[in-house]
Amino acid sequence: MIVALDFFYIVVGLMLLAIAGMTLRDRHHPRRYSSALFWALYALLYLAGEALPPVAAGVLMLAMALLAGLGGVTAGRHGERTAQQRQESAARLRHKLLLPALAMPLVTMLGSTVLKDVQFDGRFLLDPKNLTLASLGCGALIAVALACALTRATPLQALRESRRLVDHLGWAVVLPHMLAVLGLLFSEAGMGRAVAYVVTSYIDMDVKLVAVAVYCLGMALFTIIMGNGFAAFPVIAGGVGVPVLVGVYHANPAVMAAIGMFSAYCGTLLTPMAANFNIVPAALLALPDKHAVIKAQVATAVPVLLVNIGLLYCLMNL
Repeated sequence: MIVALDFFYIVVGLMLLAIAGMTLRDRHHPRRYSSALFWALYALLYLAGEALPPVAAGVLMLAMALLAGLGGVTAGRHGERTAQQRQESAARLRHKLLLPALAMPLVTMLGSTVLKDVQFDGRFLLDPKNLTLASLGCGALIAVALACALTRATPLQALRESRRLVDHLGWAVVLPHMLAVLGLLFSEAGMGRAVAYVVTSYIDMDVKLVAVAVYCLGMALFTIIMGNGFAAFPVIAGGVGVPVLVGVYHANPAVMAAIGMFSAYCGTLLTPMAANFNIVPAALLALPDKHAVIKAQVATAVPVLLVNIGLLYCLMNL
């Protein structure tokens, strides 16, 4: 393959390393040494992740958690433009501002469909095992280049803006990475069996509606805790979905899995742990309340979750 997923790991690692360097050079930063160390350790995980022994990678993640937990990761000073300058730039660019944002999904879709079988000298253009992610990575790089061209900015300015956004988000940037690992740990530790024991011991699962409600609510609750529906799915599906809904009530596994994941997404709307969905938009829009996105989504998440319970109850045996 020509564009492999490892290439984007290196790109992200180098970007984080540059952010660490800029943080270290910021003499007005209140926690510049600890913050720079945090981003440098995170960069190391991307740059040398596969070469690191599992124990070493675990130690790095624990060190990052310790730095963040002790308040060592804070925002620095940024030379932001004034509101008038931003308004003038927006008036000049108008709807062209949307082009970089639209370029990412467009390139991702083209890479995943039109370019999926393209080869040069017998090698795939895009990583066939990680086609969507490789296409998304290409879309992100093209979007950055397009944004620089439209705003007449340099790649260095793009790095400065990356640092500003990362500073706004703080340690929450690492949450998707950490929670993915947590999901694997829960699965390996047999959390599904533990959940199955608890729910069957303390909840009357002989009532079909109760079993369905426990499954859907459990998917949402574990997603709220873990911030990731894919991490919650093996735990709840292994503890309730397969042994109870499929094993006892003969539910269609496809329907059980689909509506279960949809229920998990309801939990995604309700948790700050899903930083890329709920914290990043608040930072991008500079909202005064960092939980404003979650508060706005409650009215959607709760009714949809209740509807999912009804849908699964009615459709699980189709």
